[in-house]
Amino acid sequence: MQIGPLIFKDTPLFLAPMEDVTYKSFRWMCKKYGADVMYTEFVSSEALVRDVKKSHEKMVLFDFDRPAAIQIYGHNIKSMVHAAQVAEELQPDFIDINFGCPMKKIIRHGAGAALLRDLPRMQQMAAAIVKAVQLPVTAKTRLGWDANDKPVMEAALRLQDAGVAALAIHGRTREQLYTGKADWTLIGEVKNDPQIKIPIIGNGDITSATKAKRLLEQTGVDALMIGRPAIGRPWIFREVKHFLLTGEILPSPSVTEIVENVREQLQLNLDWKDNERLAILMMRRHFAKYFPGLPNFRELRIKLLRSETNAEVNAILDEIAETYVDVRPEHGD
Repeated sequence: MQIGPLIFKDTPLFLAPMEDVTYKSFRWMCKKYGADVMYTEFVSSEALVRDVKKSHEKMVLFDFDRPAAIQIYGHNIKSMVHAAQVAEELQPDFIDINFGCPMKKIIRHGAGAALLRDLPRMQQMAAAIVKAVQLPVTAKTRLGWDANDKPVMEAALRLQDAGVAALAIHGRTREQLYTGKADWTLIGEVKNDPQIKIPIIGNGDITSATKAKRLLEQTGVDALMIGRPAIGRPWIFREVKHFLLTGEILPSPSVTEIVENVREQLQLNLDWKDNERLAILMMRRHFAKYFPGLPNFRELRIKLLRSETNAEVNAILDEIAETYVDVRPEHGD
């Protein structure tokens, strides 16, 4: 698989861009466990036009991230071109366009998955960005708007014609948001259409190593992208990679090992943000996912989610480690 000058061997694993999730510390954890390609949180083109500091901060990449992309979204083509040029100055390995976000705050402005209802404009926007920058440009989208409107094949052909170097497809419609099951049938049809020459990256419900292999064999996609299943489980990249290479299923980490991962991720936040409360608030979504299925864990989870100081968190983590010595939480498939 190739994106511009980037050449990947075997089946590369991409960490999906996720708002308020794929910031520095989480990217570090996923890279540690074998993710091949990183994305920033998505960045608003209009915020970049207004020179909003927080949006610029989201675009900062670190040496460990490489290869990595900055993802941008918006509805105004001129603003999107400006955003791509600003992103290019930070020297990512490629720039990604978000044509898939289903959230109302994005859709109501005509951005994200809203472009699936205006494919000519999607193509025009992609072409303008490709022309405006020297870096490779990729895109991420969904199957379509709803069960009766799934134009992903036409979208893929239009984006290919616009010059995008690769396309990631999430196997849901905008109407589904993140509910129900991801449907990989159309992803496979896009990948195997003889008109499609660019790499296709499959995304949606890769919850285990065995499922990753099954979906890969079903569709023949060039790469796999993992998003929400990696929250609280960054080692899923290691599990998938090992299974694809050897056919062996790795055991889940013990609670003791997970506790050390949580400490590491929190410390990265503390070092990065230099703001104890903010560093802990950023972890809460991850706290909720790191210890699945432990018996009688509800009270400890609530304490963890309500903690506001590093000392509190570490005391609770000590208690978890002592209570569940050598237990290995199992994530469902």
